[in-house]
Amino acid sequence: MFDQYIRVPVIGTVVGGHSGRLDDFKGNVESIIRLAPSIPESALQGIEEFSHLQVIWHFSLGSDADIELPPRSPRDNPAWPATGGLVHRNHRRPARLGTSFPRLLRVDGRDLHVEDLDADDGTPVIDLVPVFKEMMPRGPVYQPAWPTEMLSDYWESAEKRP
Repeated sequence: MFDQYIRVPVIGTVVGGHSGRLDDFKGNVESIIRLAPSIPESALQGIEEFSHLQVIWHFSLGSDADIELPPRSPRDNPAWPATGGLVHRNHRRPARLGTSFPRLLRVDGRDLHVEDLDADDGTPVIDLVPVFKEMMPRGPVYQPAWPTEMLSDYWESAEKRP
C-alpha cells in the first residue's frame, strides 16, 4: 500500500491495565511498561523526577486490513462529520501508532508503573520519553466540537464502565 517502510525496535511491552479494545472509561487504571531485557536499567536514570511520560505504542490488536484512509464518521456515528483517515486517532491509521501521556507512578528496575496509559495489556511499546513542558504545543490549542463530545467519557474512571 505504501512506497516506503521503516523498521523500529520494540523497547517494551504493556503489562496489565486495559484489555478488549474499549473506546471509553480509560481513567484511573494502572499498568506497567516493562522494558526489554536488552535495555539496561541505567537507561532510565533520572526518569523518576518527571511526572508524565510520552509513550508511543503500536495498535497490535489491529491489522493492515483495518486501515481506512477515506473520510468516515468517527466511531461510525453519522452525527459527527466524516473526516479523513489521518484525522482519526485509532488503529485504522497507516502505521497503527498510538501516543499517550500517562502519569509515572514509580520505577522498579525495568518496570515503569504508570496510570492512564490507554494501551491494552500486551501492547508493544516503540518509544517513551519524559514529558518536558517546553515541548508541549505552543499557543492556543483548538479543535471542532465533535472530539469533545465523542471523548466525554474517555478518561472517566474504568470503575464506572457499564
